[in-house]
Amino acid sequence: MTAAVGFMRSQRGVALLVTLAVTTLLVTMALEYNRRARYDVIAAAAARDYLTMAEMAAAGVHVAMAILAKDKTLNDTDTPMDDWADPEKITEALLAFPFEAGQVTLAIEDELGKIQVNALVAPPDGRQFNESQRTLWERFLQYYADRRKELKLDLKDDSEPQAILNSLKDWMDSGDDDAITGLSGAETSYYMDKDPPYPCRNGPMTDLNELLLVKGITPELYHGTREVPGIARYLTVHGMEPGEGTTVKFPGRINLTTAELPVLFALLPAENQDLMEAIDELRRDIASGKQTVDLKSMNWLEQVPGMADVKLDPKLITMVSDVFRVESTASLHDSSTTIRAVVQRVQASRSGKWSCRLLSWQVN
Repeated sequence: MTAAVGFMRSQRGVALLVTLAVTTLLVTMALEYNRRARYDVIAAAAARDYLTMAEMAAAGVHVAMAILAKDKTLNDTDTPMDDWADPEKITEALLAFPFEAGQVTLAIEDELGKIQVNALVAPPDGRQFNESQRTLWERFLQYYADRRKELKLDLKDDSEPQAILNSLKDWMDSGDDDAITGLSGAETSYYMDKDPPYPCRNGPMTDLNELLLVKGITPELYHGTREVPGIARYLTVHGMEPGEGTTVKFPGRINLTTAELPVLFALLPAENQDLMEAIDELRRDIASGKQTVDLKSMNWLEQVPGMADVKLDPKLITMVSDVFRVESTASLHDSSTTIRAVVQRVQASRSGKWSCRLLSWQVN
């Protein structure tokens, strides 16, 4: 009898343990299911918000394209006085496209206020320097060399201005042989010794980041440091125009009204480079209304003391640009998505109507 009672108690204990184990397993499975369900809901909401923001940001780019196309019908020049450069005008344009939730901010920048990298070699065969561009680059790189010397930052031999110029020319020229430019150029044989190895482009660059592959252009020079900004801010690979027959060309003309200080420095003759600050100050005074000078006329430069007798290379300057960089940022529920696009204004051959086409598109 006692043995039977003990056996029954033992069986009850096992049943209780099994029940507890099954209950624990069921509770764990329920909690895991709940966790996964909540994760799926959050992920779905995040994906929905990302898709919504991407569409909002894309809409912002198209608003920018409409602003630029309209501006071309109103102006023969492109200056900071135009609607595309006025934050208030841009905001007004965005208000015409309200969103149920979230907002879009938009900025438009003249891409041809920068130095066109691909203009450094001369068409049509791309085997020699474009001499006007070579001079421009020498001044531009010297600007950086001077800043680094002021801060007592060392320059490597292959990062000296002339060494970089030679390497750039070899990277983009159409020849790839042992005849490197100067003593510091570099063709494919140099780059094939890298780890990993890679060949020269031997043609126009399509992505500005490609400069990081060129001998002498360090990440510090390209991206900048806390003390010295990088060269990438002032350069572009865009600006291509049709050449003769099926060829293309890069004129390399820079919009004087939108060029930033390092580019202004490069545009000025060496003996007049101290005038860049005065030029920039006058541009800002005109834009703010402090000066009534007409920025759309080339004569505006003569209002800068000392500039009346300065001769700028006409092959390097312009007042017109049809290539622009657009940055459209959509914000929603404490998140944001940015589209960076480069667009070019083009004119229809039959109707004469202006529109914009995309040259590049990047979502962040």
